Amino acid sequence: MTFGRQLRSKPWVQRTIGVAAAEYLRLVWKTSRFTLEPADFYERVEPKQPVIIAMWHGQHFMTPFLRRKHRVKVLISRHADGNINAVAAERLGISTIRGSGDHSQRFMAKGGVPAFMGMMDLLANGWNMALTADVPKRSRVAGLGIVMLARNSGRPIYPVSFATSRRIVLDSWDRSEVNLPFSRGAIVAGEPVHVAKDADAAGLEEARTRLERALDAVTERAHDIVDRRS
Repeated sequence: MTFGRQLRSKPWVQRTIGVAAAEYLRLVWKTSRFTLEPADFYERVEPKQPVIIAMWHGQHFMTPFLRRKHRVKVLISRHADGNINAVAAERLGISTIRGSGDHSQRFMAKGGVPAFMGMMDLLANGWNMALTADVPKRSRVAGLGIVMLARNSGRPIYPVSFATSRRIVLDSWDRSEVNLPFSRGAIVAGEPVHVAKDADAAGLEEARTRLERALDAVTERAHDIVDRRS
């Protein structure tokens, strides 16, 4: 293990970075002007709660500011970067549940099954759930886990994207966007994706594809707004 990775594994380092990240995101939020589309998104969602909020990896950093008065928990992975994200989210007022999906057979080892059951319980008790739809190392490819969650819980998935006019796009697997202060910002939500309770493998795949297209559409729309392409 390199010295840098060794240092990042220490709880006090993870907490320090997480707190700093939270305060940085707060600065971005306070110094930027965000447009919400549709403008009545909260009113539309109110009677549908609890709901599942889906985002792409790398565009999820501003998620805590979507919360308002609603009860929301966010799914965050168990690895070191996940610990940092959890500290930041909780400092910004978002409770967390830990675990992540995987395209291989490591679902249980990564906390996927306990997290799935935990999310089911939370949704049943009125909590909204926010999570990234794509599974690590497979950018912009929606996993089956989120559509299975929607099927089993009976709750709709709302695709959401966040973007800012001033940003740095990292050369990472998820093309993470570092939002910069003093930006034009956009939060764009799409129409809900419903998954039938009796959906079989083909039905789940169809819902997964629909969600993938919906997330791509809101992502493009958010960038169109902040980049003034429309």
